[in-house]
Amino acid sequence: MNRSYITGILVGAVVVVLLFPPVRPFFVVGEWQQSIVTQFGKFKRAVREPGLHWKTPLVEDVTMYERRILASDAQPRDYLTLDKKRVVVDHVTRWRISDPFQFFKTALTEQRGRLLLDDIVFSELRQELASRNFADIIADQREAAMEAVAKRSAEKAKSEYGVTVVDVRVKRADLPSEVQASVFERMRAERERIAKRYRSEGEEESKKIRAQTDKEKTILLAEAYRESQKLRGEGDGAATAIYANSYGQDPEFYSFTRSLEAYEKFLPEKSTAILSEESRLFRHLGSAQIDEVPAVPAPAQIPQVTSAPMEDPQPVNAGEPLPPPADAGANAGEPIP
Repeated sequence: MNRSYITGILVGAVVVVLLFPPVRPFFVVGEWQQSIVTQFGKFKRAVREPGLHWKTPLVEDVTMYERRILASDAQPRDYLTLDKKRVVVDHVTRWRISDPFQFFKTALTEQRGRLLLDDIVFSELRQELASRNFADIIADQREAAMEAVAKRSAEKAKSEYGVTVVDVRVKRADLPSEVQASVFERMRAERERIAKRYRSEGEEESKKIRAQTDKEKTILLAEAYRESQKLRGEGDGAATAIYANSYGQDPEFYSFTRSLEAYEKFLPEKSTAILSEESRLFRHLGSAQIDEVPAVPAPAQIPQVTSAPMEDPQPVNAGEPLPPPADAGANAGEPIP
């Protein structure tokens, strides 16, 4: 009976020890943890090595902290830049507890430590952004600004709270929502102005190119026209010389062929013309019958013409008499031999 009673007491004591940490004579520190041991609220020692450690039950208390890097995602806030423009910055801070005892004295808990660290970062960020222009913060100086904020925040946080700031990063830097519309409108107007300038420059360049092309075209056409006129004049001169030489060999035959050309022009097929029988237009169509048309003599070799060309004979209009040939006075009214 006494043995079972003692066994029950021992089992109950083990259960109490396992279920209630304050009465445990030991505690376990994980690889991702660090701890401090206090006696009635007074710091005794810091334990950072992982494993099983002993303590005095009901007298010593153990407070655990993270050894890993923690992140503090603060709420976005408004800041004023050097050129008096408002900017909304949303940042995140990565940090870890490097001095558990200092952190225990000043912050006590990780949640309060985040709030205290955010206050430091907000202050340094406000000071840094106030020394830079808005365009520089948005464009190419953001990295340098964040490095400066992280450096000064780390110095203050470590000396005051035993916290090491790893880095500070900006997730978003933007204008306040109430001024975004006006800024976007100014940006749109600026882009339209630049686009108009590019279009006007393009139109000016196109006009220059068209003018140069038209000039070259006019020059080419003028040279081509001059060359064509030159060739046509040389051809007309040669043709006139050939005609003059050919018709000069037999003026009567020339008069005859010209009369036939005139008949063909003003007397279409199946037409009737009433003219006087004395009209010189019908000189070659008299009552005498033409038994045989004299053969056209073979043209002699055409010599090279060096004199000025003869004028081209004028066309004969219907109803007008033909000009008399050279021997018209001697052969007037005589039939063609």
